[in-house]
Amino acid sequence: MKLSYLVICLATLAACKGSGDNDANSDSTAIKAIDSAGFVKDIGMLASDEFQGRKPFTAGEEKAIHYMEQRFKEIGLQPGNGNSYFQEVPMVELTSKPEGPLVFKGKNGSLSLPYLDEYVIATRRVQEKVSISNSPLVFAGFGIVAPEYNWNDYEGLDVKGKTVVVMVNDPGFYDKTLFKGKTMTYYGRWTYKFEEAARQGATGIIIIHDQLPASYGWAVVRSGWSKPRLDLQTPDDNMSRAAMEGWISQGSAKQLFKLAGVSDSVMQQAKHRGFKAIPLDVTTSMVINNKIRKSTSHNVLAKWPGISLPNEYIIYTAHWDHLGVGEAIKGDSIYNGAADNASGSAALLQLATAFSKLKQHPKRSVLFIALTGEEQGLLGSEYYASHPVYPLDSTVADINMDVLNFFGRTKDITIMGLGQSDLDDYAEAAAKKQGRIIIPEANPSGGWFFRSDHFNFAKVGVPALYPGSGNISVYHDSAWAPMHASAYGRERYHSPFDQLDSTWEFSGMVEDVRFLFDVGVTLSNENKFPGWKKGSEFKDKRK
Repeated sequence: MKLSYLVICLATLAACKGSGDNDANSDSTAIKAIDSAGFVKDIGMLASDEFQGRKPFTAGEEKAIHYMEQRFKEIGLQPGNGNSYFQEVPMVELTSKPEGPLVFKGKNGSLSLPYLDEYVIATRRVQEKVSISNSPLVFAGFGIVAPEYNWNDYEGLDVKGKTVVVMVNDPGFYDKTLFKGKTMTYYGRWTYKFEEAARQGATGIIIIHDQLPASYGWAVVRSGWSKPRLDLQTPDDNMSRAAMEGWISQGSAKQLFKLAGVSDSVMQQAKHRGFKAIPLDVTTSMVINNKIRKSTSHNVLAKWPGISLPNEYIIYTAHWDHLGVGEAIKGDSIYNGAADNASGSAALLQLATAFSKLKQHPKRSVLFIALTGEEQGLLGSEYYASHPVYPLDSTVADINMDVLNFFGRTKDITIMGLGQSDLDDYAEAAAKKQGRIIIPEANPSGGWFFRSDHFNFAKVGVPALYPGSGNISVYHDSAWAPMHASAYGRERYHSPFDQLDSTWEFSGMVEDVRFLFDVGVTLSNENKFPGWKKGSEFKDKRK
């Protein structure tokens, strides 16, 4: 970090304008244990240069997981996995490097795209070399098969041996009568598009990046794909995946359509029901060289046992990992990840401290999990959901924290995927005690409900709550909170500049985590299980 850690601590604490004491939890000693000083201490350490960006498989992982273990021990929590605080997560690291530019060839000539500037390509297949030769390209709209929405971009299409080119998001982004309108479904996530292309038997898949429907710029794609990538180890070494997965820029896509002799208006046509995939009469070839390293990462688990229903669990989750050391920007190559997600990891420790200060243990047990591999595709939560330490049918709920509020108290709090589960009602009750309201995410087209670790719990039927920062500042005008959120996304997100500094106001973070403490305490002292609301795609999973 660029400033002295102690200087940051003093300056940041001085900047705090309150700690959100207006909530109504009756156990004041416990609630007041969540404070600014604790956040400054833990975020300052986890996001320091010493932790080298906390990427799995690095010295940064060792520092991060042992720091979390030691802090859980200091607080007095029990190991969460038998006698251990760790759950081993077998992963494979692939350093994929394409040979040369991405070249498209057609009857009218060829198009060559420079690596990183205009395209990124990798493979999930655990092979030292993956070769694709003269694979025909097909424009397959959004690359979606969604029977419940009467949508199938692959209808009548055989893509074996071919490379599909698809758009980001889903049709609802452009037409509110389709899918869920501006609220992105999982069909709009890039992870789904890669999964579906593999199910269809495609050799390759290329997503056309477009900043507005993607909700992030090309720099985020570039930084995420320019370094080694991790995946869970699988019995088939991911041979069931498409051989090639990647992205091209919007401008390059228009050039590709021109080369194919197809108007780029096909991207507009694809937004309407009844669109049929279009062969592009263009081929591509690619050789991808892989450096392969198999190893084991770790989730960190700690438990506060319940007294009368100890075999039922409330889970708090946050990912400890970030992006490690990567491409240098303005001379800085350490991606510290202070907001993303040293803040969430610190919140786990704050919540654990608060539960340890309660006058009486809750009825149910509370499990705190610092997850690995979120930045690589929600890997740690995927592994836990498929290898749960405690049965999923006795897991009451997951409460997830990722990128907490660093710009002060707000009159509201955002719930991602509002309307999905009964946890919204618990959130509303807890917010009311603080004199606040809950609101849906401002940009539902960003698909935020599918972009953090709670999603893997939802996929297996466990109701999941994922809050975000509020939009209406208590201390400043209406532009304050949105301005800071937007600036973070534009200037710091997934960059070396996501660092703790003296501009942070911790009062909002404190109040938000106290709100989540209230939700967890309520859930941990009940006998009933929250469920999914009518219309949720996860409702049948719980059954």
